[in-house]
Amino acid sequence: MRFPNVHGTIRRRLLVNYRVEPEVIQRHLPAPFRPKLHEGHAIAGICLIRLEGIRPQHVPLILGLSSENAAHRIAVVWEGGGATHEGVYIPRRDTASLVSHYTGGRLFPGEHHLAKFQVSDHGDCIELHMRAVDGGAQVDIVGHAASALPPTSVFRNVSEASAFFEPGSLGYSATADPHRLDGIVLRTCSWSVTPLAIDEAYSSYFSNETLFPPGSVAFDCALLMRNLAHEWHAAEDMVV
Repeated sequence: MRFPNVHGTIRRRLLVNYRVEPEVIQRHLPAPFRPKLHEGHAIAGICLIRLEGIRPQHVPLILGLSSENAAHRIAVVWEGGGATHEGVYIPRRDTASLVSHYTGGRLFPGEHHLAKFQVSDHGDCIELHMRAVDGGAQVDIVGHAASALPPTSVFRNVSEASAFFEPGSLGYSATADPHRLDGIVLRTCSWSVTPLAIDEAYSSYFSNETLFPPGSVAFDCALLMRNLAHEWHAAEDMVV
């Protein structure tokens, strides 16, 4: 049994984005997914999210949970039911919450690896370090508020980047069962992103040259969201 939805506040959501050669990222996508392209590039990245007051409907705020979380994700499209769909494929989720770790993939969609987070967030400056307990993932991000995307980004401006990511509310997460993906939908009451200039960006996933040969992946840009009311809804699992 799974709860139909939970809700709360996204206190901070940081999207650290990479551009990847499409043929390389395709190797890491199960059928039926293919990469969603922008200017000929696949777009992947890390969603680093601070959740607060997370609880099922009708449960008091005082009983809500707060946690730091990370999801490595790839923007994808696929065909089904005579239509083209888009969303994200999530090869790995990590969380600082024991509750999310033990209930993810059981009560709630999405299996989560347990991780330790160190976060310093002073509004204009953010520093985040994540280490997975199983050693399977490491993330280091240092950034500060900016007025525009970096000139090397494949997105011409923040509005173009925002339009690319906003439709990706449906996510499918890898599970211990190689033939099943957990589905989940993020619904926010509003959508607004601002650019974050990155001083340091490291992901053990995107830095793994066995997965991504040299020259096939590069940092593109980072976007920041704050203080969003939201709901998580379970979606039908996908068999692959």
